[in-house]
Amino acid sequence: MTGRPLRGRSVVTTRQSVGQLDRRLAALGADVVHVPLIETVDAPPADVAALETALQSLDRGDWVVVTSPAGAARLAGRLPAAAVRIGAVGTATAAAVASVTGRAADLVPDRHTGADLAAALPPPSEPTRLVLAQADRADPATGDAIEARGYTVDRIVAYRTMTRTPSAREREAALAADAVVFASGSAATAWVESLGTDAPPVVVSIGPSTTAVATGLGLSVTATASPHSVDGVVAAVVHELTTGS
Repeated sequence: MTGRPLRGRSVVTTRQSVGQLDRRLAALGADVVHVPLIETVDAPPADVAALETALQSLDRGDWVVVTSPAGAARLAGRLPAAAVRIGAVGTATAAAVASVTGRAADLVPDRHTGADLAAALPPPSEPTRLVLAQADRADPATGDAIEARGYTVDRIVAYRTMTRTPSAREREAALAADAVVFASGSAATAWVESLGTDAPPVVVSIGPSTTAVATGLGLSVTATASPHSVDGVVAAVVHELTTGS
């Protein structure tokens, strides 16, 4: 991809904070319309206690998996003394792991989905526990896929999320855009909760599970990124907005 093929086109992103995806799209000339639809809120004391208990009970060789930077942030100061292994979904989450723990994640799948992380986990040769630190509204499919690999999974609420209602100006800008990107099923859900099933002409999803959620809610998905990563999303947006096919 060379030049600025997205010049003059507007693309909506919905993550809580501006990140790599926004910067990549802007570098290609897009007018990035950042409309955060999900807000991360602190978990109540009971959830925090459950996370700390689950982490401290892990033994050497066990795993903790986080699926977002927000989940990674909750590991700060909470990892056990035993040398547990860490899995992270996506490069942004892996960077957050390194920032808060001072060590690199042991496993980061090439494609940024929970299903791909589950597939990349080595089959356990003996009973192995895994703490899955995730949001309260997380898709259960990731935990199910990890259990299918033979792990004993503790699904722990590490943080809670709530749908953010966009302002009238944000809503108008979002619906007038050329494309919208959904990087998770929860983002698609929040879109429908906040804006209904109206959407820009091009709707790009990061992967099959997100596409399934979006279409199940009545959204029409134009393209599913392949690979299921920021690179794949950017490529899909460029393809759809420059070829229309």
